[in-house]
Amino acid sequence: MNPSLFEFGRRVLREQPFSVLLGTTLELFEPGRAVLALRVRDELRQQHGFVHGGVVGYLADNALTYAGGSVLGDSVTSEYKINYLRPALGERLLARAEVLSSGKRQAVCRCEVFAAGGGEERLVAVAQGTIIKAEPKT
Repeated sequence: MNPSLFEFGRRVLREQPFSVLLGTTLELFEPGRAVLALRVRDELRQQHGFVHGGVVGYLADNALTYAGGSVLGDSVTSEYKINYLRPALGERLLARAEVLSSGKRQAVCRCEVFAAGGGEERLVAVAQGTIIKAEPKT
């Protein structure tokens, strides 16, 4: 793992107020791959007791953009689609994203979100998205 890339990724995460609010951590950040994690707490659950789909979607979106940004540089999500497979029940969520294809300005990435707890992981969602290089501020 490239320490300077990982430290850059951690700094970017600290600069995202919503990520700080949720307590998201960066577990892996290397060219073509990223892993984000989030400790599950009661405030993130919906009325049935599992993690709210918006939180799962946020984590997938951010992991997709990290993976794409690892090959493109400063990037944003152009679009993404998510399929929820089962309720997110566990102690932590892990979003593992990878680049499927990239060019100079965009990357197509895939993400799998797992709920972890009790020594096991269960796949709870899959997502795919297009990540684009951010335009310079004018």
